Amino acid sequence: MQQTLKNLGLAALLALGTASPTLAATAEQIAAAKAEGAVSIYTATDIAQGQALVDAFKAKYPGITINYNDVGTNGAYNRVISEAAAGQVGGDIVWTSAMDLTVKLAADGYLATYVSTEKPSLPAWSDYKNMVYATSVEPIGILYNKNALKPDQVPKTRADLIAFVANPAMAGKVASFDPEKSGVGFMIDVNDLQQTDNFWDLAKAFRAGGGKTYSASGAMKETVMSGENVLAFNIIGSYALAWAKENDSLGVAFGTDYTAALSRVAAIIKGAPHPEAAKLFLDFMLSKDGQTALASVGLPSVRTDVDSGYNLTTISAVVGGNLKPIALDDSLLEYMEPAKRVKFLKMWADSK
Repeated sequence: MQQTLKNLGLAALLALGTASPTLAATAEQIAAAKAEGAVSIYTATDIAQGQALVDAFKAKYPGITINYNDVGTNGAYNRVISEAAAGQVGGDIVWTSAMDLTVKLAADGYLATYVSTEKPSLPAWSDYKNMVYATSVEPIGILYNKNALKPDQVPKTRADLIAFVANPAMAGKVASFDPEKSGVGFMIDVNDLQQTDNFWDLAKAFRAGGGKTYSASGAMKETVMSGENVLAFNIIGSYALAWAKENDSLGVAFGTDYTAALSRVAAIIKGAPHPEAAKLFLDFMLSKDGQTALASVGLPSVRTDVDSGYNLTTISAVVGGNLKPIALDDSLLEYMEPAKRVKFLKMWADSK
């Protein structure tokens, strides 16, 4: 595996996230961005979570209009490609949780190279060749119905999870992502395959036990909340933690032996119509102010110096110190190869 974090301890992980001095935007850069007057974002983050960032940016840089387009992970990827093919690039920033699709865009030449002024304050694993940058670190966990399961009944390890989903009493009551319909679900599953030695054991137990698959975290939440499913695994933890605060019937758990974490990643689209505004917005997303805005709505900061909400240090503590962020590196491209993707999905469909 390339540049994997599998063997990094907590101390090493956090050392990579130690904040360093950054360079503020110059008056000339700000003036150039304001002259362009707008920045267009293609994203998979709904406006409820993106609004704090948008508001904070507009407060710091008035006069720059933000066109916020929530088009989903696959929608953002496809729009970048189709606009480039037509020679009519309309977006400036792509911001999505599908790390692999975004790295694929970079590898295929659709993204611009830009060394962010905030790079010294970011972990080494959080950028891909000065093109794709992590803007959050979100653990992958379990959402469960507290009326159906007591905390000590919730799986604590991967082995526990396999036994849980294989239990006949749980047949048809466990949920997870559909890797064929969800880009982020596919990435989480592939990362599990690369980082563990029992992924197919879990997949076979889940599929054989009538596990139900969904294309979105929100759909899984509704079924767990209603009791249709007692548990959903590989769910995005930032969502799950927020939902558990809002609803007494929901609980959240993380594996004591392995907790992956994904990042929402951002990049500047090559040929962006507002390149200077795009640079300013990307730098702001990664700055302490921008990260504070994101953390305030439940998206844990990839930095260590953010005091609002969770940051890289505190979210690792929440999951027990075993956080393993998915690194932005070439290993994300392995299953972007069509033949490997098709093979994976066929093995998933056949794992019953």
